[in-house]
Parts: sequence; structure tokens; C-alpha cells
Amino acid sequence: MSGDMPAATPPPEEIASEYLAVVWNDRAYAEIPDLVAESFVMYDPAAPADPVPGPRGEVHGPDGLEAFIRGVVRGFPDFQVTVCRMLADGEVVTYVGELRMSHEGSFYGIPPTGQRAEVQYMGLIRVADGLVEEHRVYPPVPAIAEQLGFTSLEVVPRLPRLAWGLLTRWV
Repeated sequence: MSGDMPAATPPPEEIASEYLAVVWNDRAYAEIPDLVAESFVMYDPAAPADPVPGPRGEVHGPDGLEAFIRGVVRGFPDFQVTVCRMLADGEVVTYVGELRMSHEGSFYGIPPTGQRAEVQYMGLIRVADGLVEEHRVYPPVPAIAEQLGFTSLEVVPRLPRLAWGLLTRWV
């Protein structure tokens, strides 16, 4: 009998935690292919249709994820995610996270406001075969817009259509 047993796949919550820490917080872009499936899709209302692969509100594939994160970091150099609570049910991991960010650079055409935002949000990550297949982000867009000063007349016309629609319903 051989002593070579395949390594056990970590539980989905461990994979999800590593993905959030390594990819989003550490910005270890070279590790994206080791954590994210080729068929990866992220649903985030902040995702632009261009230059990120996928339609508005979606990010497709490892390359799209890297492009989106680089765009987020250009606008918010101190962007950080903290996981407050996490719960796994099979391959699906849900979590409550806290976003902290300062708008110090241009974010997909939105000029910097110099303002800081700290909000809690919900997220869902689906893991398959040891890789993140899907990431859904449910941020409180109106609270973020207000804290970052996106309600100024200079910035509002440049907001993505989805964020603008949510903002007008809540303000």
C-alpha cells in the first residue's frame, strides 16, 4: 500500500476565508488562479462593464477578478475586508463582513472625494472542488454613497446606473 494519499480539500469556510484574506486584503494577485476557478463569477453592483470582463455588475474569471480588484485599489488604496461572522452549508458560505475604505483615487471615472466609509455587508461564496466558483456581494450602496460623498453634484452623474437607481430609491 502506498503512503501517497491525496491531500484532503480544506472545508469551504476555510477556502472562503483564505480567498478574502489573500486576494482582497493581501492583494496577492499571483495566487488568484490557485483560489478561484476559471469559471468564477462575482456579482457586485460596483463592477463596471468595461474594462472588467463581464456585464455591469458582474466580474468573470480570474483575470476579471484581478482587473476589478486593481480598479478598487486604485480608488481605495486602503480597502480592507473583515469577516465578522461566517456560516457554511455544504459548498455555500455566507458571511457578514465589514468594508473599510478611503476614496483617495479615481474609481472607474468617479473622482476621489477624500472621504472614508465603514459599513457592514453580506456576502455569499460558493466553493466547488476546492476553488471559489462564485462570490456575491450585497453592499449597502446608499450608506456607502453617503459616507463617501457620492451625493455631490460633481460625482452623481458618474455613478454606475445600478448604484444611481438604488440611491434615488433611498434618498
